[in-house]
This record gives sequence, C-alpha cells and structure tokens, in this order.
Amino acid sequence: MGEPFTIRIFVPEGDPEGVKIVERLNWTGVGLAFPRPAWPRLRNRAEFERAGVYILSGTAEGTSDDLPTVYVGQGEEIGARIDSHFSEKEFWDWGFAFVSNGNPLNRAHTTWLEHALLQRADRAKRCHLDNGNLPREPGLSESEKADTEGFLRELLRILPLLGVRVFEKPEPVATPGSSAAQGPSAALSSTEDDRDTVIVPAQKEGFDRVFLGEHAWYAIRISGGMLPRIKYIAAYQSAPVRAVTHYAPVKQIEPYGDEGKYRLVFTEPAKAIGPIHFGDAVTGTMQGPRYTSFKKLVTAKKISELFD
Repeated sequence: MGEPFTIRIFVPEGDPEGVKIVERLNWTGVGLAFPRPAWPRLRNRAEFERAGVYILSGTAEGTSDDLPTVYVGQGEEIGARIDSHFSEKEFWDWGFAFVSNGNPLNRAHTTWLEHALLQRADRAKRCHLDNGNLPREPGLSESEKADTEGFLRELLRILPLLGVRVFEKPEPVATPGSSAAQGPSAALSSTEDDRDTVIVPAQKEGFDRVFLGEHAWYAIRISGGMLPRIKYIAAYQSAPVRAVTHYAPVKQIEPYGDEGKYRLVFTEPAKAIGPIHFGDAVTGTMQGPRYTSFKKLVTAKKISELFD
C-alpha cells in the first residue's frame, strides 16, 4: 500500500470538466489541467511564464486501437511552447502542465523530467508517443537529481487523479493463469451463475493480427463483477464467417489505455472450436462482448445456445 497523501484541486471557472489547478501540501510544484478550448484564455497566467514540463493528450487521426496519443515537452517558458502546439498539433484535447512555486526549475531539471516521462511512457506501452525521438538523460549533480526525482514522484502521484495513466506500466487486475487450462469450472448448482467465458466480436484483420498473432485481445470493456471470473475468451468472427471459431484460456487481464478498457493475455495460442454459427440468433446479438460458460462453449452448435 502506498503512502497516503492529500491534494488540493482548485476549479477556477467552476466547471468540474474544465480547468483544474492542483497543489499538494509541502510540495513546491503546481499542476494545471486544461481542455484545449480553454488555452486562449489561460495562456497569460503567470504559471505558463515559468520553466516546467507539459503533457498533451488526445486521439490522433488514423489510430484505431483506443490508445491515446501523447506529446511530452519542456521549456523555460512553457506557455510559448504550448502556444505553438495549439497552432501546429491538432490531436490533443487536454493539456497538463507542471511548474515550481518554490525554487525555479532550470533547463537541466525540465529536460530530465521530459526524459523520465518519455522513458516511462515508452516502457508502459499505454499510448502513442507523438515525440519524434527519446532524448538522452541529461547530467545532473547528485543533489539536483534527488530533488528532481522528488518532483517527478509528486507529479506521477497527481496524474492518475486527473485521469492520466499512460506513464504507469499496467498491472493485472485479474490473473486466472494456468488454472484456466485445466478445464471448465467444477459443477455448479442450477441456480449459480457459471459464466466464466467472454465472447468478443472480431473482424478478420484484427482476428488474424491480434487474436491469433499476438495471443491477446484488446480493447474491451468488462463489467467489474465479471473481472475475477473470466477464465476463457472466444472470438466470434463477423461476416462473412459469422461464427465463433476459436478460444483460448486467459492468463491475465490488465488495463488498456485510459478509457476503462482491458487487454486479455492468453495462456497459450488460441485453438479452433466449432464453428458455432450465428444461426437463428437475434440481430445485434454479437455487436459487443457477451458472457457464457465454458461448458456451453464446448457443446453449443449455434450462438443462441450460448446465452440460454
């Protein structure tokens, strides 16, 4: 369990979906979160005249995997840098800026913070980086590095509270593990819910590249009550196949992106099953993830038999 802490969030415009100014007791830094449309009226705030680091986040054109696109930058007057990105970068819809209210950050500090954030984002693989390259770590004295690492720790505590998790390596929220490969759950009473399998719709390109090629599937929503129960995943291939054709045991379920979706990692490559044809199922039955039991999956001949 992490160390408890308290932060103060000031909403200067009275809109909980708008600008936020974040401070923490005994921390010299201050954070600002703002939607893109608010930038023209914020650019003259004193905080943006200081040295600091900033993060721009949004959805870039051409991305289809539900991961945000992120740009990390730094500057001696970050307002001027953000101003140029407001004109030149269209993808971002939220900005996050961090400066010091105490001893000012210098160029070495902000460059180190930019480097550290980009390294974390690159390792976490939870976003597309818009930065052209990853900068080398700048040299800092022992004391300067300790102070800058402290600033980074506080920054990383605050970002998840603002909905930004792209710098965190995803940790599994459920780990069925190898036990899923041991067969279906033990017999349950007729009144007990035995659903342990999620069936996901998949188009051919994603099915071939991800389900079969990466031995995983993303990005899907799973209701919280089902997260600890999922042991298997099966793929329903959309038209022209229109059938459940493969399944795999699930090794772990981990967060994917920032939108409350998940990535399921398989214990082993997917195996062919059925096929279980759409048959007389109601139109729209397989437009999103559905839950069933492994017992039904291995015996069903048509989709409607999975959800009786």
